[in-house]
Amino acid sequence: MLRKIKNFLKANGVYYEKEHVNPLMVPERVYVLKFGIDEKTMNNRFIVEYTYTWTGRIKINKISLRLHGQQHPREFRNEAQLLQYLKKHSKRYVKGKEISNKKRSK
Repeated sequence: MLRKIKNFLKANGVYYEKEHVNPLMVPERVYVLKFGIDEKTMNNRFIVEYTYTWTGRIKINKISLRLHGQQHPREFRNEAQLLQYLKKHSKRYVKGKEISNKKRSK
């Protein structure tokens, strides 16, 4: 789950840890991924609410993102929108460098 996001974080040297939470009263499953500049300051997080379809595939209902200092989470429908937002706001969590949103031409 969130393969593109994890690859993006690894490529830019951002630390992260993940955990699964199964609430008792709701049918959705919850996946939490915390990330930050170093291992001690992981104060940013994704919260993914997902269910399983009748064929057994994972269906993402909502992705919430809280960067450090935000009062209300940003909500995304899919991973591509979230990745675009992360590239645009990389200065908040990437140490010392900013990621360009443009593709390189060869």
